[in-house]
Amino acid sequence: MRLLLLEDDAILGEGLRDYLRAEGHVVDWFASLRALQAVDGEPYDAWLVDWRLPDGSGLEWVARQRVHGNATPAYLLTARDRLEERVQGLDSGADDYLVKPFDPAELAARLRGLQRRASQRGSATWNIGSAEVDLAARVACSAGHPVDLTAREWALLEALLRRRGRIVGKTDLERLLLGADADVQSNVLEVHVSSLRRKLGRECIETVRGLGYRIAQPQ
Repeated sequence: MRLLLLEDDAILGEGLRDYLRAEGHVVDWFASLRALQAVDGEPYDAWLVDWRLPDGSGLEWVARQRVHGNATPAYLLTARDRLEERVQGLDSGADDYLVKPFDPAELAARLRGLQRRASQRGSATWNIGSAEVDLAARVACSAGHPVDLTAREWALLEALLRRRGRIVGKTDLERLLLGADADVQSNVLEVHVSSLRRKLGRECIETVRGLGYRIAQPQ
C-alpha cells in the first residue's frame, strides 16, 4: 500500500515510517500541512494523520478532503482519548482512531484488514495467462505451482490488476512502489516488471511503448 503519514513528532514519524516500510508499504512522511503541497493530488491507499500539527489541524485537513469527495481511508493518530474527542474525530471524516502511544504492530494489523476488505469488495482472484492470483489471500500460482512474490512485486501486481483495462504510466507506478521521492533515473520498476514476468509468465504484463504498462486482460 502507498501511505501518507502526516506526523510532526520526528521520533514517532521516523519510527512509523521505517516500521511500515519493513512491512512492505510505501510511506511518504511529512511533518506539516504546508509540506503536503509537494504531493497535492497524489493517490494514496490510506492516510495516517496526526490531529495537532505545527501549522494547523490534521483532522480539519481530513474534513476538507471529504468535502471535495476524497474517500481515502483516514487513520487519526492522536493523544486525545476522551470519548467526545473520539466521536468528533470519527464524525469529521476519520475512519479509524488510534490513541498515542500505540504499538505500530496494531496499526499494521489494521492496515492489513483494510487490504483484505479492499480485495474482497471486487474480484479477489484472476486468471492471467497460465497464472492465477488471489489478492485477498496473497497467493499466486503459475502453471499450478505456487510462486513467491516480494512485497513490492505484490504492490506492482495489485496496482495493475486494480486498473485492469487501463494503461498505467511509468511515473504513476514508480510513485506507487517508491513514494514521492522516487528517482526517475532508477530502473527499479523495470526490474520488478521483469521479475513478475519471469515468475508468472511474460504475457502477464504488457508494455505499451512510450506510455507505460498494462495487465493482461484477466479471464
